[in-house]
Amino acid sequence: MLETAFVIGNPDLCIGCRTCELACVLAHTEKQLGTEEIKSVPFLPRLSVVKTEDISVPVQCRQCEDAPCAEACPEKAIVHRGQAIYVLADKCVGCKNCLMACPIGAVYLTREAEGACQKTAYKCDLCAEVTAGPQCIQKCPTKALSVMLPADIETSIKAKRTSVVKNT
Repeated sequence: MLETAFVIGNPDLCIGCRTCELACVLAHTEKQLGTEEIKSVPFLPRLSVVKTEDISVPVQCRQCEDAPCAEACPEKAIVHRGQAIYVLADKCVGCKNCLMACPIGAVYLTREAEGACQKTAYKCDLCAEVTAGPQCIQKCPTKALSVMLPADIETSIKAKRTSVVKNT
């Protein structure tokens, strides 16, 4: 099984400014934007800042190894591509199975093109088309977002286990 990276938010650092959402939208816009053209860009971030009275944090696809969204897709429109689970919009039929299957609610549905008659799924793709990597991380003013690699997960688990043992 291919191990994947994902972006994770730190609620202790997130201020809920939604800069990550804007960075995501701009990273996935194919147009070269001028000051007037920005108004025509649909605001479709591939992550969502969740805010409560006490906390705020971006939530986005965890690039699950078993990818329940991909398993639920009858058209096989969600696939592993590099380090990310990627939606092939041209194959998506808008059935919403992926939305229902995602355990964290990180798959969205929209009409990608204006005037399109069919909605398609979309989700975080780790800015696969952007050389500099995930723009939400690059643009976050408080550095609340980071890439979590498989090795980082192992390190975190070991540190937690060590902490539990020391505190018992």
